[in-house]
Amino acid sequence: MNSSYGSQNNSISGFQKVVSVPIDDVRPGMVCAQSIEDRLGRHLVNSGAVLNQYVIDRLKVFGILYLDIRFSGPNRTAVPKRSISPEVRETIQRERRPDRPKVRLDRQIKTQIEKGMELIYTDSRPDVLVGVSSKISDDLMNAIGKNDAVALNLVELKTSDEYTFNHSVDVATIAMVIAKNMHYPPEKIREIGVAGILHDVGKSKVPIEILNKPARLTNDEFEVIKKHSQYSFDMIKDVPELSDEIKKGVLEHHEKINGRGYPNGLTEDEIEPYAKILTVADIYDALCTTRPYKKGYTPRESVEMLAAMTDQLDIDVLNVFFSSMVLYPVDSTVRLSNGEEARVVRSNDELITRPVVVGMKSGKVYDLSSTDYLNLVIAS
Repeated sequence: MNSSYGSQNNSISGFQKVVSVPIDDVRPGMVCAQSIEDRLGRHLVNSGAVLNQYVIDRLKVFGILYLDIRFSGPNRTAVPKRSISPEVRETIQRERRPDRPKVRLDRQIKTQIEKGMELIYTDSRPDVLVGVSSKISDDLMNAIGKNDAVALNLVELKTSDEYTFNHSVDVATIAMVIAKNMHYPPEKIREIGVAGILHDVGKSKVPIEILNKPARLTNDEFEVIKKHSQYSFDMIKDVPELSDEIKKGVLEHHEKINGRGYPNGLTEDEIEPYAKILTVADIYDALCTTRPYKKGYTPRESVEMLAAMTDQLDIDVLNVFFSSMVLYPVDSTVRLSNGEEARVVRSNDELITRPVVVGMKSGKVYDLSSTDYLNLVIAS
């Protein structure tokens, strides 16, 4: 199976037209004409992939509004009425600037990480925790270094416990990218990756009926869940191969600079710097994730919620995180508050909620960071 959704078709011929199709009008068998990423930067579909219903449904879940569909052959009646004119397409190509390099995991690495995460959560021997977490962190370091990545594009993993495993890898990757952009040396970035992989391993000690409860937790149940960071620390505290920074990062990843976190109610200067990075990564990924008892927030909503937590989170880490995220990937389609659909052609590192877009009907270029468009926002 391809590492992204859908399968690659290299034998398409008789190309006639590329049409931007509303996701509700996309049908199985259509051919995607663009590479698709979600707003977290995850790679979803290759250009040239033949779509099936599962892929289409998943794209809807990820909030994809439009797809560029490649139509070929003599059947012109299959082309929907909505399309991008050649003039608008030319404007899009002229204004388009590729996103910054992102972390990419190939199929082989993804499979290795999947098996490693399963092992960590089923075998808590110290040598297993150290060996596997170090190997995964090395794999992520190699992926980051391969194209000098400074942003995220984590391929979704398929595991028996998708949330727990994916969340740990997401947190590790986000934290490593933050650390890189904070100019941490390579060994420290690698250590933060290990801490991210291990930060929730203590959840293996939490009763499964609480961990996977398909409803909001009671206060007593939440108190049990809160013990997981202490459990994680207890599992690694006597392991000499792991640094004190890793151990403290794991223990303190739910501490807040205002002293209202757990398990020890530490304040800003008392919290391990690794933990300050892990906390931002952990909260963001948890906010975005759909669980049985809650629907995940959109990446934009999650970013806005984090921006309102400056009394709880380290402001320097937050700022670097915001500048590291590609909230609206180039080539994604958005709806503006004026009602027009637009194609993202350029990200804005300083104001990630306000990229440069091109109206898909008007062909107008909107630099949403400009004072000319202060009253215009991305609605969805």
